[in-house]
Amino acid sequence: MGRITQRFETLSRQHKTALVPFITAGDPEPSVTVPLMHAMVAAGADLIELGVPFSDPMADGPVIQRSSERALAHHVSLRDVLDMVQAFRAQDVETPIVLMGYLNPIEVMGYDSFAARAGDAGVDGVLVVDAPPEESRELVEVLRAAALDLVYLLAPTSTPERIARIAEVTSGFVYYVSFKGVTGAGHLDVDQVAAKLLPIRRMIELPVGVGFGIRDAASAAQIARVADAVIIGSATVRRMEDLADTPQRIPDTVCDFLSGLRAAIDAAGES
Repeated sequence: MGRITQRFETLSRQHKTALVPFITAGDPEPSVTVPLMHAMVAAGADLIELGVPFSDPMADGPVIQRSSERALAHHVSLRDVLDMVQAFRAQDVETPIVLMGYLNPIEVMGYDSFAARAGDAGVDGVLVVDAPPEESRELVEVLRAAALDLVYLLAPTSTPERIARIAEVTSGFVYYVSFKGVTGAGHLDVDQVAAKLLPIRRMIELPVGVGFGIRDAASAAQIARVADAVIIGSATVRRMEDLADTPQRIPDTVCDFLSGLRAAIDAAGES
């Protein structure tokens, strides 16, 4: 059993919802990432979604696009990201880590090499935005052989056929995008999210995390009532962007924010 499954089973027994923050590796500079990952765990993060910087992050809104630009200005590559995960694992062997990114860097490294290096570094899962299951059979097979979970996105527009196809290949958890569009945009309608999760849960027997549109403790608490995980991305990265010129302030600021989310999520579970 992998770390992702173990973590969700533990949280389920505790009747808790996972808090999953996203950051881009190397943003705003490489030295920030590993200490920030540890600080986020201390603030209540249950899993970490670590973005791989990419030059054309088409599924991301402006905030996360700029985080990739800042990391790429320091020439942060996929290999560097894996080195960061390995450095994190020197002190933390329990917190699951999911890499989120695009297919091109993996193709450049090679599927087999990537899977081997990711497994050795301590990566638990991979979410490849532009690798739909219909077009990524080889990637699915390679990651499966390396015991890496392959996490997929589902959206309000996902058909029953699409959900069924993803159910055949996904593992760890599924990531439900709460509205149409890119990260950091749109309005969160919790009732609509709850309704959309019903058919997903009927077809996929995995935890469901919800992301996009969660900006504060109030929205995190609302989502915590209907989801297995609250995924927070742009709201975290925006705070990092505001402090890009004073990176030493980032861990405390981000962790104050996450601590507030953690408290709100836990309170929602008790109500």
